[in-house]
Amino acid sequence: MTLRSRVLILVSALVVLVAVAAASVLHAAARADRREQAGPGGPRIAAGRLALAGGGPRVVFRNMAWGPHRDELVSAPADDPSGPRTASGVKCLRFYAASGTGVCLQAVHGPVRDTYRAVILDTRLKERARYDVPGIPSRARVSPSGRFAAWTAFVGGDSYAGTAFSTRAAIADTRTGRLTPTLEAYRTVKDGRPYRAADVNFWGVTFAADDRTFYATMATHGSTYLVRGDLRTRTLTTLHPNVECPSLSPDGTRIAYKKRVKGAPEDAPWHLYVLNLSTGHETALAEPRSVDDQLVWRDNRTLVYALPGDYGADLYTVPADGTGKAHRVATAAVSPAYVD
Repeated sequence: MTLRSRVLILVSALVVLVAVAAASVLHAAARADRREQAGPGGPRIAAGRLALAGGGPRVVFRNMAWGPHRDELVSAPADDPSGPRTASGVKCLRFYAASGTGVCLQAVHGPVRDTYRAVILDTRLKERARYDVPGIPSRARVSPSGRFAAWTAFVGGDSYAGTAFSTRAAIADTRTGRLTPTLEAYRTVKDGRPYRAADVNFWGVTFAADDRTFYATMATHGSTYLVRGDLRTRTLTTLHPNVECPSLSPDGTRIAYKKRVKGAPEDAPWHLYVLNLSTGHETALAEPRSVDDQLVWRDNRTLVYALPGDYGADLYTVPADGTGKAHRVATAAVSPAYVD
């Protein structure tokens, strides 16, 4: 091969590489433009004021619809989540609220990598406090009184479906600012005996109304357990096996959760159940699909959760007693919280 031929091949290769790079940049720019444009047939969204209390029954959630308000907290009528949305301008990956206090888990985009934080919000969505989050946020909860906020993040892996992941669950006192950065600092009692293991993971905190008791998932040696936590004694006690992402009912008597079932696909292993805390009875819910979410109780009779949808996620409801069937109530929505 002559020198001229080699030069021509090199120039041609460089031209191809430049063309591919230019096409990639243009494609990314076009995707970004589409992201900022509201899609046809999507929900009606308008900027406005959003409050976490005092505005009547509303549902607040992360908006997933393409357009200028994607990822913002929006509100809609509690009895019509698919209705017009009021956008707040506050962006969250995960969110929850109770009694006028919210917790918003956010991404902070950096030049090399993203970092994450938990922001405590007041009734008007103004920042009251912020905390560093050590990984990708996955769960968020606020106690019924608004006193405590909790969140879970992946510090290894990014999915609950397998076993090769590690989580960190934190609890913050919104009055004093005191942070418990990991539930691993608590003393654990398993089967009536103190328990310690290097592989312990905790996630999915849910609070009782007494500002003392909470529930969460503990995983160890390939199994999961429902644990009851005590904020005063800083202890965790195992209660029931095979419970993930618990959610306590408003009356404090039942836990809604996802349970791994035999024979299910590895990437979709769960079915939804409700556990009666006094009797230990499990009730399977009428949702046939695998759900990877921490359910929300709309009231003592109805549960709300997210499933994948065209915009990323849609919200569904299902009766808490195992009857009926699941219904989609809102598209392009995730992380709901019902406020008054």
